[in-house]
Amino acid sequence: MHQHSHDHSQCHGDHHHHDHGHHHHHHGHDGSKKGLTIALLITASIMGLEFVGGLLTNSLALLSDSGHMLSDTASLGLSLFAMWFAAKPTSPNKSYGYHRFEILAALFNAVTLFVISGLIIWEAIGRFFAPQPVASGSMMLIACIGLIANLLSAWSLMRKGDVHGNLNLRSAYLHILGDALGSVGAIVAGGVMLLFGWYKADPIISVIVALLIVKGAWAVLKQTVHILMEGTPHSIPHRDVLISLEHIEGVVNVHDLHIWTITSGIHSLSCHLLIEDDRNSQHILQQAIHELEQKFQITHATIQIENSMIRHPELKV
Repeated sequence: MHQHSHDHSQCHGDHHHHDHGHHHHHHGHDGSKKGLTIALLITASIMGLEFVGGLLTNSLALLSDSGHMLSDTASLGLSLFAMWFAAKPTSPNKSYGYHRFEILAALFNAVTLFVISGLIIWEAIGRFFAPQPVASGSMMLIACIGLIANLLSAWSLMRKGDVHGNLNLRSAYLHILGDALGSVGAIVAGGVMLLFGWYKADPIISVIVALLIVKGAWAVLKQTVHILMEGTPHSIPHRDVLISLEHIEGVVNVHDLHIWTITSGIHSLSCHLLIEDDRNSQHILQQAIHELEQKFQITHATIQIENSMIRHPELKV
C-alpha cells in the first residue's frame, strides 16, 4: 500500500508539473507560428523574383540565392507544419506526443542546406574556369530587394519567436540568415562586375556564401543528432544534477541517472535514489522534485526511491 501511494503521489506531482511546463511551451509557439508565417510568405515571393532574375541576368549568385530560398520556403513550411504537428495531443501509442517532430524537421533542414551548398559549389567551380557575362546592374537591384525581404523575415522571426531556444525555429532562422548573406554576396559580386567587368566574382562570392551556410547547418545538425541520440542537454550538467541529488539529507547514492531532451525546451529525467532505511521516502521524493525544478528547470522527472531491501539487476545503460 505504501509503495502504491508513493507511485501515485509521484505520478500526480509529475503530471501537474509537466502540464505547467507544457502550457508555457505553447505560449511561445503562437508567436513563433506568426513569425514563421510572415517569413514564409516573404521568402516565397522573393524566391520567385530571384529565380526569374537569375535566369534573365545569367547570375549564379542570384540563382544560388533563389535555390537556397527554395529550400528555405520548404524548410519554413516544414517548420510551421512541425509546430502544428507537435501540438497534437499525446496518445497511448505516442506517450510523448509529437514534440520530436520539430527535431526531425530541424535535422531535415540542416541536411538540405548541405545539399544546396554542395550544388552551388559544384556549379561555381565550372563557372570559375569558364566565366559567363552577367547583367550586373539588374542583378544588384534584384539582390537589394531580396536582402530587404530577408531582413524583414529574420526580424519577424526574432520579434515573435524563440530563435535561440527552439531548434526548429533556429534552423529556419539560419536558412533566412543564409539568404540574407546570399543577397549581400550577390550585391557585392554585382558591384565588382559592374565596375571591373571581372565575371569570376560571381562564382567566388557564391562559394563563400555556400560555406557560410554550411557552418550554420553543421551547428544545427550536431544539436539535432545529440537530441536524437538522447544526449544530456548542454544547459544541464549531468554531474551537477548528480551532486545536487546526493546532497539531499538521507540519500545514500544516486544511480541510473538519465537526462534527455524531448524537444527544444522540454527536458526529462529519470533516476534511482537509494535512501537510508529509516527515512521518509515521500519527504525525500518531494525534496528531489523541488531541487530539480528550482535548480535545473526539470519538471518532468521520474524518481525511483529504494532502500537497502531493494535488489535489481545491473543496468545495461
